[in-house]
Amino acid sequence: MRWLTAFAGYAAPLFLVLSPVFSYSDQALSMYRTKSSAGFSLDIPLIMLVASMLRIFYYPGARFDSALLIQSFLMVAVQLIVLKIALDHRPPPTSKGGDAATPFAGAHDGIFERPRPYGFWQWRSPKPYWQFLLYLFIILTVGELVLAPFRSLYPAYSSLIGYIGLSIEATLPLPQIFANARSRSCKGFRLSVLASWLLGDAMKMFWFFTSPTEIPWAFKLCGLFQAGCDSFLGIQYLITRPDPGFPVFPTALTLYPPSYHYN
Repeated sequence: MRWLTAFAGYAAPLFLVLSPVFSYSDQALSMYRTKSSAGFSLDIPLIMLVASMLRIFYYPGARFDSALLIQSFLMVAVQLIVLKIALDHRPPPTSKGGDAATPFAGAHDGIFERPRPYGFWQWRSPKPYWQFLLYLFIILTVGELVLAPFRSLYPAYSSLIGYIGLSIEATLPLPQIFANARSRSCKGFRLSVLASWLLGDAMKMFWFFTSPTEIPWAFKLCGLFQAGCDSFLGIQYLITRPDPGFPVFPTALTLYPPSYHYN
């Protein structure tokens, strides 16, 4: 068991650092080649960008393993590229599959039936997306500079943004789960992304609970929740994947009655 723990101590941090490239390069190339981001939820780059930025600003107060910090910087870079490609090749809402690129569009039953305030992250123009990310970075930078000198207040602030960021990251699979359930298909969602998520979950869980370096419990708890969601997404993919030789049960994972379906 010691050799496995030692191996994981080297392999898991390396895999986690490179996981943004492994997870999303194939998805980005697929959208670029097909000139379409239909089926890919724009909430995925939103979640990962916000979570990674919050994790970066969590580091000065928590001083967790440096591999997680490096991964956060690399994730921001990768997700900015993914977002740019997805926005450039987003189909119009009236086209087949166009609504799939708009998070939770067309859902009139269930938790997401109401429009988001100010159409948040559902804008048709690309400019508000970049403005939101810039404003978030400025707010976090100002908060760090203003609160860091206050030794009694800063630890609570640092823990707060850390738990918020990790909780947001833990919801990463949910937009894709709901998008798949709404369209009754996993079309547009790359198997390579799912495989990298599941492999990453396995390595993270082993490393988080065996690593001799400092891994805050916030990482462990949120990682467990995300691993459960990723596993559900894997089952969903197996049931609804577009394979003629594989059984498809279109209503097995419908989380709420859809207002439309694709022919």
